[in-house]
Amino acid sequence: MTPEQLSSTVLDALQGLVADGAVALADADLPTSVTVERPRQKGHGDYATNVALQLAKKAGTNPRALAGLLSERLEQDPGVAGVEIAGPGFLNITVEAGAQGRVAADVLAAGAAYGRSQTLAGQKIDVEFISANPTGPLHLGHTRWAVLGDAIGRVLAAAGADVTREFYINDRGVQMNHFADSIIAAALGEPTPENGYAGAYVQDLARAVGASRPGIFELPADERRAAVRAEGYALQLAQQQEQLASFQTHFDVWFSELSLHESGSVPETLARLKDLGHVYESEGALWMRTTDFGDDKDRVLIKSDGELTYFASDTAYYLDKRARGFDRCLYLLGADHHGYVGRLKAMAACVGDDPAQTLDVLIGQMVKIMRDGAEVRLSKRAGTIVTLNELADEIGVDALRYSLARYPADSPLTLDIAEITRASSDNPVYYVQYAHARVSSILRNAADLGIAPATGEAFDAGLLAHAKEGELLRALAAFPGVVATAAELREPHRVARYLEDTAATYHRFNDACRVLPQGDEEPGPLHGARLALVAATRQVLANGLDLLGVSAPERM
Repeated sequence: MTPEQLSSTVLDALQGLVADGAVALADADLPTSVTVERPRQKGHGDYATNVALQLAKKAGTNPRALAGLLSERLEQDPGVAGVEIAGPGFLNITVEAGAQGRVAADVLAAGAAYGRSQTLAGQKIDVEFISANPTGPLHLGHTRWAVLGDAIGRVLAAAGADVTREFYINDRGVQMNHFADSIIAAALGEPTPENGYAGAYVQDLARAVGASRPGIFELPADERRAAVRAEGYALQLAQQQEQLASFQTHFDVWFSELSLHESGSVPETLARLKDLGHVYESEGALWMRTTDFGDDKDRVLIKSDGELTYFASDTAYYLDKRARGFDRCLYLLGADHHGYVGRLKAMAACVGDDPAQTLDVLIGQMVKIMRDGAEVRLSKRAGTIVTLNELADEIGVDALRYSLARYPADSPLTLDIAEITRASSDNPVYYVQYAHARVSSILRNAADLGIAPATGEAFDAGLLAHAKEGELLRALAAFPGVVATAAELREPHRVARYLEDTAATYHRFNDACRVLPQGDEEPGPLHGARLALVAATRQVLANGLDLLGVSAPERM
C-alpha cells in the first residue's frame, strides 16, 4: 500500500463517518487529501497522520475522540493491520503485510512509468536553463545548470507537466564581432585583438572555418568579418550542442536572441508596453516603470544613444514564450544575477501577467572543482576557463551529473575530483549505482538457477512480512511522492537523497533476508516473492537515476 493509497483509505473512512452522522463536518471542511508520512521512530507503525488534530475543532470534538472514531473505521479495512492513537491525537497505522507487499507488484507492473504522476498535468512549462554566447566552449559555470535544468525538466515531465527545455543563444551584440575578429587574427597569424577571445580553441575554429569555406579569409574586410562571424557561430554552436548531448543534456528549443530583433518582436513589445502605460521617456532614454511592481529602480529599454538594452530583449523574449502558450516560464540564473529576480517579476507584471502564476526564477550558487587541494581554474583548450568537456572526461558524466544534482541550486558547492570518482561506499553516486548493480547480479544469479520473480497468482505478497522487507517496501512506495515533491519545488536533489536512503535500506534488507536458496534447498514461494521485491528495487533505482540523467549499470 502506497502513501497515496493509504491517504485515500483514511479519507474514505472520514467521509464514511460524516455520511453516517458520527462526525459533524460540512462538505466544505472535508479535505481533498490526507497527509500520511512515515513515522520518525520505529515502533510507531508504518505510517502516521495528524488529520484528527487538523479537523477536530471544525468537527466540534477533541482530537483524540475523532482519532478514536477514525481508528475504529480504519481497522475494518482489510489493508490495515492495526491503528494506534498517540499523544494528543496522532494516528499510527500499521499496514497489513499483504497490502504492503503489493507495492512490489505495482512497481513491476508500472515498470519505467513507476513514480510518474499527473500532479502537474495541464501545465505547460518552459525551462530556460542555459544562456550562453556562441563564442567559445561551455564551461564550469554552465555545467551545474546543464545538470540541474535538465533534471528539473525530467521531474516536471514525470509529474505530468508539458515541458520544453530551452537554450537562449546570446548571438546579438558586439561580442560576435570580437569573436569574428579573433578567428580572423588567428587565421592570419596576428595577435588576439583587444576584447578578443584567446585559447587554442580559437586556432581550431580558424582552421575549421577555413576548411569549411576556402578563401574566406581573403575576402574584403567588411565582407570577411560578416562571413567569418556566421561560419564561426555555426561551428561553435554545433560544438556546444555536441558538448551537451554527450553530457546527457538535451534541449527542445535553441532560441536565438538575434531572431527577436529580426522578427520585429522587440518593437512590438515596446508598443505594447506603451499601450499599457508602463513606459516613459527621461534624459533621452526610454524607461519601463518597474518600480510600480516592486522593483528597486526603473529599467532602461532604449538608451539615450538609441541602443536597445538587454532588458528590452528579455521582455520581448518573455512575451514570445507566453505567446507560444507556456503557462509558466522557469529561469535558472547564476549567482551574479540575483538582482534579476525583482526586475523579471516586475517586467511580467508590467505586461499584464501575475508573476506568481507565470514566472519562476531559481538562483544558483557557484561551484568549485578541486584537484589535490587546489581549485581547478584553467583549461588546456580554452586558456582561461574549465570546459564542460574536460570536466566530463576527467570525472565522468555520471559522477559529475550526480554530484551536481544532489545539492540544492542555492547551495555553494565544492567538489573534490578524487572524492567523487572514488569507487567506495562513501561516494554517493558509486553507492547508488552499486546497489543497482548488486540487485541486477542477484537477478542474473536467480535466472541461472531457473528462478524468476513471482508474478500474478504465484506472488504471495503476504510472505514479505519481515521488518526489513517492510522497510524496503515503504521506501519503494514513497518514490512517487518524492518525485511529485521534487517537481513541485523544483528540487531534483530530493530524488538523489531518496536514492541514497533507498540503497541503504536495500543493503539492510539484503543482509537480513536471504533471497536465493542455498545448497540443496528447493526454491519456494518466499524466494519468488523476495525476488519480486529485488526486481522492484532495481526498477525504482533505475527510474530515479534516469530522472537525474545518470546511468544504471548492471555490472560494476
